[in-house]
Amino acid sequence: MQSTLRRTVTAVAKSQLRSNAAILGALNTRCYSSTHEADVVVIGSGPGGYVAAIKAAQMGMKAISVEKEATLGGTCLNVGCIPSKALLNNSHYYHMAHSGDLAARGINCGSVSLDLEKLMGQKTTAVKALTGGIAMLFKKNKVTQLTGFGSIVGPNEVQVKKDDGSTETIKAKNIVIATGSEVTPFPGITIDEEVIVSSTGALKLAQVPKQMVVIGAGVIGLELGSVWSRLGAEVTAVEFMDTIGGVGIDNEVSKSFQKILAKQGLKFKLGTKVMAATRNGDSVTVSVENAKSGEKEELQCDALLVSVGRRPYTEGLGLESVGIVKDDRGRIPVNATFQTVVPSIYAIGDCIHGPMLAHKAEDEGLITIEGINGGHVHIDYNCVPSVVYTHPEVAWVGKTEEVLKQEGVAYKMGKFPFLANSRAKTNNDTDGFVKVLADQATDRVLGTHIIGPAAGELINEAVLAMEYGASAEDIARVCHAHPTCAEALREANVAAAFGKPINF
Repeated sequence: MQSTLRRTVTAVAKSQLRSNAAILGALNTRCYSSTHEADVVVIGSGPGGYVAAIKAAQMGMKAISVEKEATLGGTCLNVGCIPSKALLNNSHYYHMAHSGDLAARGINCGSVSLDLEKLMGQKTTAVKALTGGIAMLFKKNKVTQLTGFGSIVGPNEVQVKKDDGSTETIKAKNIVIATGSEVTPFPGITIDEEVIVSSTGALKLAQVPKQMVVIGAGVIGLELGSVWSRLGAEVTAVEFMDTIGGVGIDNEVSKSFQKILAKQGLKFKLGTKVMAATRNGDSVTVSVENAKSGEKEELQCDALLVSVGRRPYTEGLGLESVGIVKDDRGRIPVNATFQTVVPSIYAIGDCIHGPMLAHKAEDEGLITIEGINGGHVHIDYNCVPSVVYTHPEVAWVGKTEEVLKQEGVAYKMGKFPFLANSRAKTNNDTDGFVKVLADQATDRVLGTHIIGPAAGELINEAVLAMEYGASAEDIARVCHAHPTCAEALREANVAAAFGKPINF
């Protein structure tokens, strides 16, 4: 009897202890706070942020990366550069098979159909592999990874708020803000990511729309518009400007680009304002107006892509608490070494001035860390390339003709069409040309503009040449493998240096 009573009391006591432990554990989870120390903490793990963190660790610094999302890589890897390129690549293959392009090459596929779920699955696989790859690189380089929303609470202190309500504090000698950018909203249009979508929603549509309207004919709008056009949608791009391709594109290239895309089936309404968009069930009515004539029109579609650019992601970072004041576009002002007004706090990438490009952010991340370690900080923004990954691709670096004229710079030009390039001919991929602009007096290359096959790869030779101050003759005298599309770049430089190309 006593033994039974003793066992009962013991069981109750253990149960109570377990209950108390559970309560304390829950309380500790809600109130838990720990402190880390580091040489550098990087807020954001996009292309600029993760590269900065790895570089810091490789230079012997204790580095911590803070990321609010569950996966690393930022917009670029998760809902930007990487998934869009997967869709661009595979939709091009589908278009070649479906349009009869492969049949014209003697490749008969029979009945061609689209499995959109598999197409999206391949995109997801690529994204997972690359975001997981960053996590592996962090482990390899001993970068500490914290998941949560990071905000600055002092010149050398960052607080990380986690999803469970707990917080972690990081005391660091240096803080690097690499929070990137977000989709710019369109006033009066609510994005639901189902029928009215941003670039994020356009990457995961459940079915191919019959009609799609794209607001904005810049890089993102044209790339995603091309994807869905190739897959069967009737795409109309509405652009307030009179040209396509966004800021920095050469006018001659832009006009040629528009003609080629129109031949592929894309429709354009340039010099046109979007006044409103109304969703009715699964369809959208888009009201537009010609900017010059005032003529009004209504466009019907079952998918509306709002693609009017991106804006810096700088809200809620605690900038005001340390005296950092954003500019009129929400960007964080920095000096030539990427320092803010607070010497221990730096900022890079989309949240500062300059083009919103992943590779620009990467370079800034690398040289910021080198600068913190006493290295020389230098980046030439004139040598940062831009690429539109449509087909054909469009790429450029340096000055356009329009800019050189505005600046009063005397220049000479060399051009070469891919129609006369042997490799492009054999590939039956001859749309486009290479255009080189060189200084009239010194022959130094001032800008290179390419529309054609593999333009995104070819432009890097021009970037390298410009970084080292090469002349058009320098490139013209470099032996290029034959047959390659790169010979078109050489021929354009031959034309710039000597007045005319060899093979055209």
